[in-house]
Amino acid sequence: MKKKTTQGSCESCVYYSYDEDYECYTCQMDLDEDELVRFMEDRYYNCPYYRLGDEYSVVRKQM
Repeated sequence: MKKKTTQGSCESCVYYSYDEDYECYTCQMDLDEDELVRFMEDRYYNCPYYRLGDEYSVVRKQM
């Protein structure tokens, strides 16, 4: 059984943004070849670079 260390999906990641050149959403992290293959083959892959894109985290610190 594979242990899950990071949970989330690309849509909520801070590195997942719209690329106007490609006209689609892309990951801004530079994945090496092994990580990219793992990401493409495993539908339950947990990205080690995932960070929750919570824009309200700064506001919570100010309160």
